[in-house]
Amino acid sequence: MNNINITSLDNGIKVVSEYLPYVQSFSLGFWFETGSRNENPETNGISHFLEHMFFKGTSKRSARRIADEIEATGGYLNAFTSKEHTCIYGRGLAKNMGKTFNVIADMITDPALKETEIKREKGVILDELFDIEDSPEEVIFDRFESSIYAGHELAMPIIGTEQNINKFNSEMIREHIRKNYGKNNFMIVASGNFEHSQLVKLAEKNFRAEFPAISRSKSKPDLYLPKYHYFSKETQQAHVIIGKTTAGFNDAGRTPVALLSQILGEGSSSRIFQRVREKNGMTYQINTFLNSFSDTSAFGVYYSTGEKTVEKVYNLILDELSKIKSKPVPEKELQKAKECIKGNILFSLENTTSRMMRIANSLFYHGRIKPVEETIADIDSVTVPLLMERAVEELNETAFTTVLISQKNINLKIAA
Repeated sequence: MNNINITSLDNGIKVVSEYLPYVQSFSLGFWFETGSRNENPETNGISHFLEHMFFKGTSKRSARRIADEIEATGGYLNAFTSKEHTCIYGRGLAKNMGKTFNVIADMITDPALKETEIKREKGVILDELFDIEDSPEEVIFDRFESSIYAGHELAMPIIGTEQNINKFNSEMIREHIRKNYGKNNFMIVASGNFEHSQLVKLAEKNFRAEFPAISRSKSKPDLYLPKYHYFSKETQQAHVIIGKTTAGFNDAGRTPVALLSQILGEGSSSRIFQRVREKNGMTYQINTFLNSFSDTSAFGVYYSTGEKTVEKVYNLILDELSKIKSKPVPEKELQKAKECIKGNILFSLENTTSRMMRIANSLFYHGRIKPVEETIADIDSVTVPLLMERAVEELNETAFTTVLISQKNINLKIAA
């Protein structure tokens, strides 16, 4: 980690860089530790809305000029909002780092937030919302998390609701910025071919004003009661998620759960994929997932199939979950799962944007930059007995929540 440097400016902003002399480019991210988890039912969706508004102009640059300045150098800008983070980032050739930095800094420190642009963007975001609602394979994950995190901020969808989107205005957005965007939850992180001193000078030049600190608390989700939820929708296929909450990023128990997920349903050689799709030919889409936050994760199995086979697929999945609890996973199969996860981690290191994002997430979730070697060692340390212990704990059928989206209700409730 000798090529990674961290500097805290006098105004409290943290600047982090990774020097990669063998590339000709950079990836630069401006990160805020805020997202839909920091909203309430009345403001749900405002973080995502603000992400869009960052691109709609400043007092010095129009939205068109922002795009033109970056694309004229061969670079690009993008952004995302999650439940815990907001990131505006750019990528370009190393010689254009200064230009990209100046543009993004202007976007986040001086957003115009004109009511005419807000009104126009409402149409864009509502169209995005309706696209999600029209895609059962997307919206079912929102429905699942709204169930397992019911009553908590994590239950709310990142994009918000139609009612909220329609009522957002510049005053509400500025108030959200005041409460949620400060020096103690902001980081500038970059990876590529540039010197750390260059990034620090750019930060000092563009962030001369004193950044206020913000004060917030984070509540952990309560233990949930398993539920069955049916949502009626005109679809050709039935869409199902079976799952529960489990260990988050800050819990060492997440690693064996990730390996369980890999063995059960990640990849075409996984148990559930082979049993349901290859052997029985009952579904095209089927996989496990582990969607993690700082203190919890959403773990489960998703599939889509015809209404006539939805119950049979459901039972096949439950059978595979039961099998992995009752018979030790062969050492060879565990080793294959480890290599798959390690391979994905190492492949991602060949991309500067992935490296930049890994550094930021490590600092947010662990308070330090966790070496890749340490992550690999964590994976390698999982033994068959530990995996089986975790399987018995996690794969209790009576603890699962089931979400179904289809034209008609089908009895998929697990008997207690």
